[in-house]
Amino acid sequence: MTRRIIDLSVVLTDRVASDPPGLGPKLTHVGHAEGAKDFEKIFGMPVEHQLDRQGAAIERVEMTTHNGTHMDAPWHYHPTMNGGEPSLTIDQVPLDWCMGPGVKLDFRERPDGHVVSAGEVEAELDRIGHDLQPGDIVLVNTRAGARYGHDDYVSAGCGMGREATLWLTGRGMRVCGTDAWSWDAPLASQMEKIRQTGDWSLFWEGHKAGAETVYCHMEKLANLDQLPGTGFQVIAFPVKVEKGSAGWCRPVAILD
Repeated sequence: MTRRIIDLSVVLTDRVASDPPGLGPKLTHVGHAEGAKDFEKIFGMPVEHQLDRQGAAIERVEMTTHNGTHMDAPWHYHPTMNGGEPSLTIDQVPLDWCMGPGVKLDFRERPDGHVVSAGEVEAELDRIGHDLQPGDIVLVNTRAGARYGHDDYVSAGCGMGREATLWLTGRGMRVCGTDAWSWDAPLASQMEKIRQTGDWSLFWEGHKAGAETVYCHMEKLANLDQLPGTGFQVIAFPVKVEKGSAGWCRPVAILD
């Protein structure tokens, strides 16, 4: 059998609209010629004695742990989790949570700003014929995946609310992810519903469910449209940022 690996991450770049204004990364590419000068300055190696007068190319990056494809730790959502326990930071997340059977929920037809309910999750699992198991890694395919790199990406796609998040974690899910900017519905749509209803609890409700349970989610996933509903493995190890609210990761799906 042939093994197929699907990259579930986006490219880290400052050339596409992947975050709200002011929150995106900044990348500076340093070329080989400048790298040769750095070697001379730092180590005393003359430029003329370096191969073709070329040194090391590097990139200088200014960013947050929430730029690019990343995994949020419970600490990002709230200082406590699971009803009062100290929240895990990303360097404390057990690695065995980050590898397991993948399950894709296809909500691409849901409108932008829609908040997915527990009933919709159950219906989608019934459609793909899967009984959710502890350790399953749930990936949510939204309309936002097709809008990455476009000006409307941050406001595109549906999101997972408190009810759906608690339903999933209540069945043993510890890691999940979405191809949208946020696990929640777009924040602008949340604020519009709050203005209409006066219900402030609607803000960031999927994230804040972490105060009642324990889970990690990935954001800005890619290529979820290439996945079947089940029958694949997910590996998604986050970078170990000390006391971090998130860590960058390059998740992959493995299909046999």
